[in-house]
Amino acid sequence: MPKENSPPQGASRSINTLLEVMTRLRDPATGCPWDRAQDFHTIAPYTIEEAYEVADAISRGDMDALVDELGDLLFQVVFHAQMASEAEAFDFGDVVTAIVEKMVRRHPHVFASKSINDADQQSLSWEAHKAAERKKHGMENEGDSLLDHVPESLPAVKRGQKLQQRAATAGFDWPTTAGVMAKIEEELAELCQTVETGAAAERVEAELGDLMFSCINLARHLKIDAEMALRSANTKFERRFRFMEHKLASDGRSAAEADLDVLEALWEEAKSNGL
Repeated sequence: MPKENSPPQGASRSINTLLEVMTRLRDPATGCPWDRAQDFHTIAPYTIEEAYEVADAISRGDMDALVDELGDLLFQVVFHAQMASEAEAFDFGDVVTAIVEKMVRRHPHVFASKSINDADQQSLSWEAHKAAERKKHGMENEGDSLLDHVPESLPAVKRGQKLQQRAATAGFDWPTTAGVMAKIEEELAELCQTVETGAAAERVEAELGDLMFSCINLARHLKIDAEMALRSANTKFERRFRFMEHKLASDGRSAAEADLDVLEALWEEAKSNGL
């Protein structure tokens, strides 16, 4: 026999249970003081943080953590929907309806008769559908830019890639990856010249930004997510540096106490060990 007041069997898999939990947390009389005090602006940073934690669990291949982090991210959606419901703007059901309709609308090759042969063609179709939707909702009018409505709050690398994708839909793009690589070489040469001539920091920053933007463009041409590539590089650097610290600590030294030749040798050892 189930315990008194225990959730019904299968409740852990019911979205309704989560919605009920959220409603109780926001109850004006008996809810949690912290949850009741929040609004869209105060919760938004947590939503972004949870999305990054999902990405981190994926990069580590930790499925147990991924279950937990996806739950946290889902809770953020429910939290926003609950606040909107209280304001009589929309509710969770409206969120579900909107995304279902959008996915069906943007995949006519799956839910209708349109034919799309590969992922590249689908990406172009996706952007075209988004542009049509923005125009329909008055977000895009004659004279507006293709680059409108790319959120400025996005991480710079992710926003750069999205801006490039938008421009590519108008044909403003390198036809081959070789062209992008040549552009990177050009930008690197300009950066080196700027540094060598002792230019002002603002000029050096601008040239470095141009080089980074070109590298993001290369990632796009190679069908690599630039943000994830950089996150992977960060993780690799951290893994190798921690290896160096551990090796030095076993000799009673710290990284700050070792000379550069020793650090370089340990770095190469970390690489040879597959780290």
